[in-house]
Amino acid sequence: MSNNEGMAWDLEHGRKGVGYEPQDAWETIGMKQDLGNRSDPLQKVFDYHQTTKHSFQGYARGPGYLDWATQPNPFRRCERARLIPLEKIPPTDEPLYDNAFIPGRIPPVPLNLRSISQIFYDSLAISAWKSTGESRWALRVNPSSGNLHPTEGYLICSPIEGLCDKPMVCHYAPKEHGLEVLAEFELGLWEKLCVRFPQNTFFMALTSIHWREAWKYGQRAYRYCQHDAGHAIGAISVAAAGLGWQTRILDDLGSDELALLTGTFREHDADAEPEEPDVLMALGPFGEETHVISLPEDHVLTFESLEWRGRPNQLSTSHVEWGVEEMAEAARKPRGSGQYERFHNPPKQGSLEIRPVSLRKMIRQRRSAVAMDGETRMSRETFYRILQKTLAVPGNIPFSTLPWKPHIHLAIFVHRVDDLPPGLYFLVRDPSQGKVLEVALTQADSWRRPFGCPEQLELYCLIEADAREPARQICCFQEIASDSCFSLGMIAEYEEPLELYGPWFYPRLFWEAGVIGQVLYLEAEAAGIRSTGIGCYFDDHMHEVLGLKDRKYQDLYHFTIGGPVEDIRLTTLPSYLDE
Repeated sequence: MSNNEGMAWDLEHGRKGVGYEPQDAWETIGMKQDLGNRSDPLQKVFDYHQTTKHSFQGYARGPGYLDWATQPNPFRRCERARLIPLEKIPPTDEPLYDNAFIPGRIPPVPLNLRSISQIFYDSLAISAWKSTGESRWALRVNPSSGNLHPTEGYLICSPIEGLCDKPMVCHYAPKEHGLEVLAEFELGLWEKLCVRFPQNTFFMALTSIHWREAWKYGQRAYRYCQHDAGHAIGAISVAAAGLGWQTRILDDLGSDELALLTGTFREHDADAEPEEPDVLMALGPFGEETHVISLPEDHVLTFESLEWRGRPNQLSTSHVEWGVEEMAEAARKPRGSGQYERFHNPPKQGSLEIRPVSLRKMIRQRRSAVAMDGETRMSRETFYRILQKTLAVPGNIPFSTLPWKPHIHLAIFVHRVDDLPPGLYFLVRDPSQGKVLEVALTQADSWRRPFGCPEQLELYCLIEADAREPARQICCFQEIASDSCFSLGMIAEYEEPLELYGPWFYPRLFWEAGVIGQVLYLEAEAAGIRSTGIGCYFDDHMHEVLGLKDRKYQDLYHFTIGGPVEDIRLTTLPSYLDE
């Protein structure tokens, strides 16, 4: 896996080829680490990111094999907590898929048992079961690295018709599609907590169980947990929009406050794997805009003294420490610091045709492709349409959920797009970064807009060439990256935002990548093809292909979209027995 044969992309028969030489563990292409003046947590973040890079010389530290005896239980349950069953609502033709991405296009539905059931069913529930022989495993609406699902969901709400008579905190149990009641509290506390929010607001929170990913992926697991948190944020935002609701991250809260609100601060007698609090989101009807990004600290602190019920189950009998919890500690967020830089020059707004495609059918049928056929082609118009959906135009869903300006751009390997030459393309998602990127991407032949490109897309062809082999090599030699219509790497503005905001912004870069990934998953389904995220890639070789020579930008996630090869050995079963 670490041989070094034929690794460079020999563009135009060697004119642009760059060799890949062995390097020190603390060196990236063209520069040395210099972390002496940085605070300890930020230094740990930079150290972690560097040491968890895959390269042609070796992969990030991991188990090397799967210890099936300690495979984590994919479902967390809270023993002795009351379970409230939720409704299972089959997909219908309405609302239309494209309407869900236009703020306010879908009228808001009432807040009740059915709509709460729908939001979880469309964002975090099981979508199907797969089986082969004696093996059986669940797929979920929200994508996950290795289908390991480290992300746990929570509801914090006021009394809701048909659901509860008192404000409560619940953990979502996807296998049962139900809510486990962890705590109830007085209406007065809820009113003080939400004094600045519209009346029909409720909250959803996400946490991560790092061990679920570390069991398979070792040291790199923290990255994948954050991708999955981003996938879930995107899934919740789109599902909420299908109900006429908006979703906002309350990013002025600190990690400790999130732990109080979800009850994950508690220590338990059993050796239950800890949950790291990730994010709290406020949901409510469109038209009742709020810019509140926090909750009153004194009322949040009272959650520590609530009567908490339920004890989380242990997922594995033994564990291996990969340094993931140390990384999580370095990236924990203090209270405040949530005032982000916003758009200086936002992308232009474009209009797209509304297709007769069901939102909930796309959500429920979403799958990760395991292989591509190497033959399916895509029209240029479909390609441009998919890229337009990834733009963080102010107000557009799901990117309106994220309170910061976009920091992720797309480096795209075009393979099979009609009327578009194969090669390396680049989508600038924040136009204010355009000139800086032109300087940074030193391997580009030119910055030429492709034919027929919509005005609102800052898309450029950097190099015309057969891009299949470099795409395959960069993605750990996986042919799924070269057999697709196109694949891409998500290139993050990296060093500057971390120094500006702090080490806690590191996971948020992955969240943004995960939200983009969720859009790409759904867009592929709407186009009648399939996609998958790729977490295994050679970070610095991608930088080399682009000509990136310092830490200003970093590669955070890869993705591929094309014609899937279905595994006929697998049987698909319903998500729930009573469907």
